[in-house]
Amino acid sequence: MNKIFITSSGTEIGKTFITTSLIKDLKKENYTVSALKPILTGFNEKEVSKSDSALLLEAMGLEVSIENISKITPWRYKEPLSPNIAAELENKPILFNELIDFSLSGTDEDLTLIEGIGGVMVPINNKITVIDWIKAIEIPIILVVGTYLGSLSHSLTAIKCLKSKNIKIIGIVVNESYSQPMSKEKTAKTISELTGSIPITTIPRIVDNKKMPNLIPLIKDYI
Repeated sequence: MNKIFITSSGTEIGKTFITTSLIKDLKKENYTVSALKPILTGFNEKEVSKSDSALLLEAMGLEVSIENISKITPWRYKEPLSPNIAAELENKPILFNELIDFSLSGTDEDLTLIEGIGGVMVPINNKITVIDWIKAIEIPIILVVGTYLGSLSHSLTAIKCLKSKNIKIIGIVVNESYSQPMSKEKTAKTISELTGSIPITTIPRIVDNKKMPNLIPLIKDYI
């Protein structure tokens, strides 16, 4: 039962985009794959098809329905806030042991991708953050970062936090931001020089799918 966690240096960096791309790449090569998005904020039941969970279902070839979304995203909140605050507003706390059990639940697929929420230090409740969640389930991660102004500091901070918890980073994806003062290649080179031998893949701002590189080489040792 192989699992990989997709996290990032912040919100709206491209976790869902990278997760859905991985799903499609794996399916093309006849791997079986499932995906979980355990926690989602900013969920609008009137616009279900626009949610991150819906995009994951579509990539897996599954019907987009509340029933199927509930299976991969049991903790859903209306307000687009950090989980601890969104959960408090709805009086629906996220219990850490339940989150861990759900994340570790078994599947028959070759690989399960778990997409996190926000960046590595986003609070899940008033005691734990995303990095505590990753550490507790003890699975390797892919870190998605951007090229926007400030991304180097955010990226290096995230990497240092993850390393401090001895979390295995199997790859870093530099996903080109809409506004970038520095090229994705220069961003990747700077991160590499400061962090060592973690494999790094760069993704251009996608205009069409033909420009999307295959991400399987990044995870080939974990399938």
